[in-house]
Amino acid sequence: MIGRLWHGWTSRENADAYESLLRFEVLPGIHRVRGFGGACVLRRDTGTEVEFVTLTFFETIEAVRAFAGEDHEKAVVPPKARALLSRFDERSAHYRVIVDPRAGSTGESR
Repeated sequence: MIGRLWHGWTSRENADAYESLLRFEVLPGIHRVRGFGGACVLRRDTGTEVEFVTLTFFETIEAVRAFAGEDHEKAVVPPKARALLSRFDERSAHYRVIVDPRAGSTGESR
């Protein structure tokens, strides 16, 4: 299992709209990618802006490429999201998942 980590920041005024976009458009679209294994989204108000962290899971690096393209580290940020974000990571980081709480009580990766 591969974890894809990415950060984006919005103004406080755009945060709820961005969260809604993630929930109802962006993440449902990723579900169509073969090998997509789900996502975690974290939100943190830093006072002057709101940070979002997405951790998406894919079965293989090939599944990541099916989602992101051959340059699989390049951020995938749709135009509607770009309009709401004040800044974002241009590149995503990828990790081999070694402990996955979704796998059950053993904590082993799927």
